[in-house]
Amino acid sequence: MKIVLCGFMGSGKSNIGRRIAKKLGCSFWDMDRYIESKVGLREKEIFAQKGESFFRKMETEVIPELLEDDPVVLACGGGTVINPANVEAIHKCGGVICFIDVPVAALQERLKADKRRPLLQRPDRREFIAALHAERLPKYIAAADKHIDGAGPPVVITERVLEGLGVEL
Repeated sequence: MKIVLCGFMGSGKSNIGRRIAKKLGCSFWDMDRYIESKVGLREKEIFAQKGESFFRKMETEVIPELLEDDPVVLACGGGTVINPANVEAIHKCGGVICFIDVPVAALQERLKADKRRPLLQRPDRREFIAALHAERLPKYIAAADKHIDGAGPPVVITERVLEGLGVEL
């Protein structure tokens, strides 16, 4: 099984993905960290030096590489499945997309002091998160094969993902 976690930044995709991979005894990839290693720059630097469009192009390029193994768990970047071509590529590789749906207020709280994410380095952070979340939510829902309630601790969300996929341990 190729489990692909999507959702807004701060939704816990990487944390949950690592937990799932450990339970399944398989590989885990964090797409953003993988792109950083390929490019040789941190995400913030990629956005600053090469632009967001370059980063989005890299997301599309690395999907087949990251979904080569089976089983595998992949935590996508927050904007990955916004591009329909990426959703198609994930499905073509046999990936099952699980949307981790976290309420916007919880995301605002989690991301209030985040210094790492390039899109959030702005004074109107809370408003920006709310607006971007509203814009992306329908796209996450449309891309998802499984819609997972992302409220609660990571251990509970991990179990929800596995149950949603029909995985028995």
